[in-house]
Amino acid sequence: MQEIEQQATEIDFKWPLGYSAGATKSGIKQNKLDLGWLVSEVPASAAGVYTTNQFQAAPTKLTKATISADQQLQAVILNSGNANSCTGKLGKQNALKEQNMIADKLNIAPDLVGVASTGIIGKQLPMAKIEQGIDALQLSDSIAVTEAVLTTDTHPKTIAVQLDLSGKQVTISGFCKGSGMIHPNMATMLGFVTTDASVDGDYLQQLLIDETNNTFNQITVDGDTSTNDMVVLMANGMAGNVEIDDSSSEKEKFALAIHQVLAYLAKQIAEDGEGASKLVEVNVKSAATELEAKQVAKEIVGSSLVKAMLFGEDANWGRIMDAIGKTDASLDVDHVNVWLNGIQLVKNSEPATFDLQPARDSLSEHEVVIDVDLHAGNSVGTAWGCDLTYKYVQINAAYE
Repeated sequence: MQEIEQQATEIDFKWPLGYSAGATKSGIKQNKLDLGWLVSEVPASAAGVYTTNQFQAAPTKLTKATISADQQLQAVILNSGNANSCTGKLGKQNALKEQNMIADKLNIAPDLVGVASTGIIGKQLPMAKIEQGIDALQLSDSIAVTEAVLTTDTHPKTIAVQLDLSGKQVTISGFCKGSGMIHPNMATMLGFVTTDASVDGDYLQQLLIDETNNTFNQITVDGDTSTNDMVVLMANGMAGNVEIDDSSSEKEKFALAIHQVLAYLAKQIAEDGEGASKLVEVNVKSAATELEAKQVAKEIVGSSLVKAMLFGEDANWGRIMDAIGKTDASLDVDHVNVWLNGIQLVKNSEPATFDLQPARDSLSEHEVVIDVDLHAGNSVGTAWGCDLTYKYVQINAAYE
């Protein structure tokens, strides 16, 4: 497994200074946490990235417009069990109503409230339950909100790190949901990252875009892009550091910590893919460009044939070559090399001499690493995914 480059120290999950959260069972789902909120004591610089699906859901559109207006947020209300997607004019009105209810409850402006939903597409939000749930929401240092956002996930996905910025201890905490319908430019995933660092809003937005392209947009479970995907990053400045902006001497240090958080969460989503039994990492080197390296890595990890091959623990490297060749990336067709868990299967685009049984045996491990050398340049790229199992079909055939 390729190690995530680390700048910050990982700690037990906790909220950064000035943040609190809460969750409740509103009744959208049967006897499960399904409604939560995340709140900063003060308005925070905010950034967001959103699904590219043309049927972008009402809450996703609303949050995008809210953040884009002033690069600030103070609170986010989120629910699982209902996506409020493909719900027309009423769906938009309901998202606005949620935004205003939270604003009234906190006595803040509505344009400081983001809204996020995930779950079944095409059903109106049960607003009576939402309203009762919002009334019941309380704030504390609880992390129950990390469960309230889950759908087919098997567990919450969280990380917290700390680092020093201008002599002040800064905390960055992130959580997300995502298991199926994962093929970002975003996917059926919601991600929330909070920090007490002081960060310029415009710089924060560009940083989130850049790092999402290197992390969340390099995972795939099933090739489907959802209507509700969103990642929100908030920085409330309560750590008291000198503000980070594009000219800051510490911007790279902060960016590396954000990358660490997002990459960890992205891998957690890939590992928790619906029905998955293996986490798969593909590393491509010697590509002509970084974009092409990423493209090839994601094509391999997203191939249904490769995913089925890995589930069947079959070292059929021809499927990997097929996935590489499907792309329009520059490559030396006579000198491509492929390794599976460190065992070279392909040398100069021909079968390498290897022992088949050890290669098959290595596929019984939970983590599988495929390395590819394109012999076309100096760029590298990585993507993450999972295998394709019988259980994936079962989950999605019976999903309600």
